[in-house]
Amino acid sequence: MAATVLVVGAGLGGLRAAEALRGAGFEGAITVVGDEPAMPYNRPPLSKEALSAGVHVAELEFRRKPSVSDVDWRLGSPAIASDFAARTVTLADGTHLSFDGLVIASGIRPRRLPIAGPEAGRHVLRTAHDAMNLRNYLMPGRTAVIMGAGFIGCEVAATARGLGAEVHIVAIDEQPMVRPLGAELGMGMRSRHEHHGVKFHLGRTVQSFLGGEHITSVLLDDGTELPASVVVEAVGSVCNVEWLAGNGLDLTDGLLVDQAMVVAAEVPVVAVGDIARHPNALFGNVPRRIEHWNIPTETGRRAGASLASLLRGEQPDQAPFAAMPSFWSDQYQYKLQSFGMPGLATSIQIVEGTADDACIVEYSDESGLVGVVGVDRTAELAPYRKQLLER
Repeated sequence: MAATVLVVGAGLGGLRAAEALRGAGFEGAITVVGDEPAMPYNRPPLSKEALSAGVHVAELEFRRKPSVSDVDWRLGSPAIASDFAARTVTLADGTHLSFDGLVIASGIRPRRLPIAGPEAGRHVLRTAHDAMNLRNYLMPGRTAVIMGAGFIGCEVAATARGLGAEVHIVAIDEQPMVRPLGAELGMGMRSRHEHHGVKFHLGRTVQSFLGGEHITSVLLDDGTELPASVVVEAVGSVCNVEWLAGNGLDLTDGLLVDQAMVVAAEVPVVAVGDIARHPNALFGNVPRRIEHWNIPTETGRRAGASLASLLRGEQPDQAPFAAMPSFWSDQYQYKLQSFGMPGLATSIQIVEGTADDACIVEYSDESGLVGVVGVDRTAELAPYRKQLLER
């Protein structure tokens, strides 16, 4: 009997892993489980173009290769438990699914903070449904309080201002996007936002939400009260690993895998995307989770090929995994792009332009260049990408 593969997670990583399985010659049945009712779709526009113009999920769906036309999509019910010894996964609707090989692509969800006060008016942004709900509050006369000054928070702030809403950003950080960008460029991005009317409350936290059934304002830890038609919580993420408990896995930060994306287990299991804590030969082979848009594709391709090998009774390719992390961000008319891992830097240098204008910033540690960020200079970053790949 042909082997069966179960893919838990119907996002980009799960899709690419299924396509890679077929590309590696796997001819058995593939079932993909997803917690959302939609087919795999592109998430970055949810904080930008789609949030601004209106969310149409069908327009965001990824094109799927003909090789996965026979995949069985089980959408709308997440995995809640697994038993590797029995090779089964249980879904929230009570369904039990068996597998010979498993792809773990369950990804992440937004972190929610335990803050007292009304629940109505609290929003996160991860899914198309989240974006649809949030879009209703972003208009002239409304005030959005955004918790968190990372990329999601700043992108939502820019979109909200473009739609006419007043915007406050509350964050414990000294500058917006300080971890990936550094303080100087973060301050430059803050100036851009302030020029567009965003008000920052940095070094502050939200103590409580105020109002009756719906939030009307938020109280900061310094006693400041901010009006709020809506609160957007953009304070990081949590890995969806609870369903994997009890199988002896390393779940300390996502799920540990080797350079072939293989999980240390008695059964053929791989992991992909935001949940996979994987080594990268370009950056010291230290296992890290990387939440960049291109990583689900890179890890999905590797994992699919690895699982196909395991199911044939062969060892997966153990060549070093050396994918280049990259991200971009559109905020107002400004375009940021990055290659590498700027967050690893111990020294940061603006080599062209200035932090409050078009610029190129180099990020280095004792090993040399580890990342680069360009603001409105994205066409000039190609040589940096080549230099980083030579690591």
